[in-house]
Amino acid sequence: MKKALFPPVTEQLDAIRRNALEILSEDELARKLERAAHEGRPLRVKQGFDPTRPDLHIGHAVSIRQLRVFQELGHEVVFVVGDYTALIGDPTGRSELRPQLSEEEVTENARTYEDQVLKILDPALTRIEFNSRWLRPLQLADVLKLTAHYTVARMLEREDFSTRYREGRPISLVEFMYPLLQAYDSVALRADVELGGSDQKFNLLVARAIQERYGQEPQVCLLMPLLRGTDGVHKMSKSYDNYVGLVDAPDEQYGRTMSIPDELLAEWYRLASGLSGTELDKAFTRVEADPYAAKRALAARIVEQYHNAEAAKQSAERFDVVHKRKEVPEDVPSITLTPDDAGLGAEAGEVWLPRLLVRAGLAPSTSQAVRLIEQGAISVDGDRVKEREARLPTTGERLLQRGKRHFTRVRFE
Repeated sequence: MKKALFPPVTEQLDAIRRNALEILSEDELARKLERAAHEGRPLRVKQGFDPTRPDLHIGHAVSIRQLRVFQELGHEVVFVVGDYTALIGDPTGRSELRPQLSEEEVTENARTYEDQVLKILDPALTRIEFNSRWLRPLQLADVLKLTAHYTVARMLEREDFSTRYREGRPISLVEFMYPLLQAYDSVALRADVELGGSDQKFNLLVARAIQERYGQEPQVCLLMPLLRGTDGVHKMSKSYDNYVGLVDAPDEQYGRTMSIPDELLAEWYRLASGLSGTELDKAFTRVEADPYAAKRALAARIVEQYHNAEAAKQSAERFDVVHKRKEVPEDVPSITLTPDDAGLGAEAGEVWLPRLLVRAGLAPSTSQAVRLIEQGAISVDGDRVKEREARLPTTGERLLQRGKRHFTRVRFE
């Protein structure tokens, strides 16, 4: 018998189940861990993320941190960038067909995924794979073989599909392909374990069935809880604008964390702080005794994880300047413009404020700038703007503000 390279199985199971919501099944996982120890072969643990957006957020980090647990236990982690499946789009939770992305959009979104995920995973122990490597070469005969292994009836057991079918809303055949192609990732990698959020249960179970059809032992499915976003209602998502990005600026991470409702504190400490054991217990005690202090400590902890301790300290100081003392930070970015700047479209010595906000980097588009004005999120020289058609003279200097944390000083010359 080969010498085991791993901690005792009971110890591994304790570490794995600590933050897991559901393990399908734990008995199978125990058998896989025992065999891995007997053979001296690490389990192959995978998780995939489709680059439908350019940034990962701390909601994604809940399961990525669990991947790190497997690394610390001695197992192999494969982080799958779903650059091919992103061309279809995961139909999970969708009430209609997801808009299709172009290959160029997917490639651009995926460009920084490796850097982002390695903020949490051990670079020396992480294997990063793009699923286009095995999905793009599939021939029609391969695809037909794959589809023959699953039935329409089983697909319609999926809640979002069955709801749409019952209500007479269209379901595209390409949406049926998504869980099959994600399942083929597990076949191509011969995955022992796959992680996913609780909303991915159907997709992960399809992979178990497909692996068996291809003569492989089915993977164990490890379902992780979904972190609620800053709004305290929906799961964290860029679509809801309730996220904290892994590569957001320190001030943004700190400020967004400070905006969460108090009732989320325990959940965020458990899933997003990276604390465990007695440190986590102390944090829960602080949450009960002094929620505001606990929230500041959590905000600093999140910035420190993804940046450093000095950045956390400076973010806390800037937060106090802007929010507690209602002052303007000293290091406000500034831009200098001329009245004939092509991006302004100035007329009669005035510029439309939404266009100026875009030029100043405070809004991605004029339509979004208009929405921000209508929401009361825009101020000029400390005064809130209420008119969507507001115009400013193209002379002098103006301090533009979006929300509570974003400032830009604009000078005209």
